Amino acid sequence: MTIIQPGRSVQPPVSAGFEHVNRYWDNVHQTWAAKILPGEFYVSTHGEMIVTVLGSCIAACIRDRVRGIGGMNHFMLPEQGEHSSDVWGSNPSTHASRYGNWAMEYLINEILKRGGRRENLEVKLFGGGQMIASMSDIGQRNILFAYSYLANENITVSAADVGDVFARKVLYFPDTGSVKVRRIKQLQNDTLIVREAAYQKSVSQPTVSDAGTIDLF
Repeated sequence: MTIIQPGRSVQPPVSAGFEHVNRYWDNVHQTWAAKILPGEFYVSTHGEMIVTVLGSCIAACIRDRVRGIGGMNHFMLPEQGEHSSDVWGSNPSTHASRYGNWAMEYLINEILKRGGRRENLEVKLFGGGQMIASMSDIGQRNILFAYSYLANENITVSAADVGDVFARKVLYFPDTGSVKVRRIKQLQNDTLIVREAAYQKSVSQPTVSDAGTIDLF
C-alpha cells in the first residue's frame, strides 16, 4: 500500500541507472526533484524537477519537446585529458559525465533510449562562471565546448545563461522545458569553490575504474 503524505503526489519511478541520484520532495515548488552533483546527470520521463548549482561548470538541459522526456548534466572539463583514465566502470551515469564530451553524448543517448527523437531535441545551457582566478579559463572553455559540440550535432541552443562571474542555481522541468535560474552573486561560504577546485583536480589526474522560458528568481 502506497502512503501519500498530505500535499505530496506519488514519487515518480526512477529510470534504471539513476538510482544513486538524490531525489526529494520540494516544498517550495510542490514537486518531486532530483539533485545532481558535478559529474552526474539525470533523465526523467515524468514531471520532475532537476536541480543543480553551478560555478565554472556547465549544465545542459536537453529534452524531446514533443514527448517531454529530458534531463540535465553537470560537467567540469570539456574533454578527457591525455593523462586521465578512460576506464569508466559499469554505470555510465556515475562515471562518464566527468567530461563534457561524455556528458553530452550519454545524456542525449539516454533520452533517445527512452523514446526521444533527435529532431525534437531542445537544448538550454547554463553556467561557465569565472569563480576564481586560478580557474579563469575553465568556464569559457566549457561554454565554447558546449556550443561547438551541439553545432557539430546540428542541435540548436534555444536559450542560455552562461559566463560572467557568478554562480547559478538551476531548476529544470523537462516535461515543459521551463527553467528557473538564480544568479548567486554572493556566496554564503566557499563550499562551491572548494568543491569545484577539488573536482577539477580529481578529474585532471589518472583514476582507476570505478519550450519553456528561463526565469530568474
